[in-house]
Amino acid sequence: MAAVYSAGLALAIASPASAETLAEAIALAYDSNPTLQAQRATQRALDENWVQARSGYRPQASITGGVAYADLRTPGQGDFVDTNGDGVRDTLVAGRRDDNSATATLQLSQPLYTGGRVAAAVNAAEADILSGREQLRRTEASVVQSVIQAYADTRRDQEGLRIREENVRVLQRQLDESKARFDVGEITRTDVAQSEARLAAADAQLSQAQAQLASSRAVYAAVVGQNPGDLAAEPPLADLLPADVAQAYEAAEINNPQIRQAQYAEQASRARLAAARAERMPNLGLTGSVGYSGQADPWSGSDSSRAVRAGATLTVPLFTGGLVSSRVRASMERNNADRIGVEVARRAVMQGLTQSWNQHLASRANITSTEQQVKAARIAAEGTKQEQQVGLRTTLDVLNAEQELRNAELSQVSARRDEFVATSLVLAQMGRLEAPMLDAGVTRYDPTTNFNKNRITWGWVPWEEPIAIVDGVFTPKTVEKPTTAQPPAAPK
Repeated sequence: MAAVYSAGLALAIASPASAETLAEAIALAYDSNPTLQAQRATQRALDENWVQARSGYRPQASITGGVAYADLRTPGQGDFVDTNGDGVRDTLVAGRRDDNSATATLQLSQPLYTGGRVAAAVNAAEADILSGREQLRRTEASVVQSVIQAYADTRRDQEGLRIREENVRVLQRQLDESKARFDVGEITRTDVAQSEARLAAADAQLSQAQAQLASSRAVYAAVVGQNPGDLAAEPPLADLLPADVAQAYEAAEINNPQIRQAQYAEQASRARLAAARAERMPNLGLTGSVGYSGQADPWSGSDSSRAVRAGATLTVPLFTGGLVSSRVRASMERNNADRIGVEVARRAVMQGLTQSWNQHLASRANITSTEQQVKAARIAAEGTKQEQQVGLRTTLDVLNAEQELRNAELSQVSARRDEFVATSLVLAQMGRLEAPMLDAGVTRYDPTTNFNKNRITWGWVPWEEPIAIVDGVFTPKTVEKPTTAQPPAAPK
């Protein structure tokens, strides 16, 4: 398996890159990311739990058949036989009789009322499916977040490498100028050594930038499925954010998949509590059977016997040694834990949203500050060079000014990346980081399609609906939570 994955990843990295924009990268990952594909398969398997639970309303039929052969020998009840050939019957042989038989039975059963057991199981399955859909949303958001971060990291490291390469070129020119000025006696050997030291440090930083870019490209290839090329600028995700954090909190309360998953988990455990209580209720069902029995060899239908039976069975639990009561108490505490888990999830989401929102604000402020820093550092670097030409500045002053400019440019690139990633984290906490929302051209994967296909499938009978209505009268129903409208897709 590891070899297959490594070969597939190597092929993806070696293939020509085409995902040049963020929208294209997200669309490719949305359709091919293995983590997302596995979660979708898990959700389709979870849909089958509903079908399995509904089978409790449906009839059951079975056929039982058997063939038997018997060799019967009875001592003391046989005949004397001549064993030595002298004409005298001198040995008593035990009685012997061969017998064979065949039986076949067709059995039918149809539940009429299960005390709510099946209804509770169906409701629990529905809640589990809804919880699974929210887990699928969390996985989709995680994959999209990984794509965004990998895209932003690759863009940052590409820009960082460009800045490091430019720094090496500038320092190389500075070293050449220093050597020329040293040859004519304008500066000392110390100035030349300073230039050489800065160039050597720049070469080391360039190597580190190349390694960092290679690492980011590998992460990108693993998430998206192919190696990045010349990536376009990131779209302005900030346009998708609400005006203030209060609106973000409100959206997260309704749309965040972690909170919604916890709410559905609580509904599932509530249904299982109802199922445990239903163990005290009576069961009513119809049973019927048709059986044939007779000699197998030779078979004769006229000599075989037939038995036809039909009836209704009512089962009323009276005493279980405390087993049902214990199950009810255990289910009740599990439901208490899941109800508390809703608040745990809500607090975790609000904490993450607060942190992401403030990181977004800080990053936006950093972008403004670094833009001013780069502008001022560029003016300072140019002025220092000119002042050096007239003897007002030293070589070290020029080198320091260049270093401050490169640091400012790198800070600006990092600030833009941080703001973009922080914005995506805010959208994720709000429950709005979805591929179709970021790219209107992406066809949304609808998990309800598979579920609806299985609602009426092999084994369905038309009378199970009225049985389900009667069985679920006193059972709490699963309620699907509403969602707020999604904003329009971001520009590509």
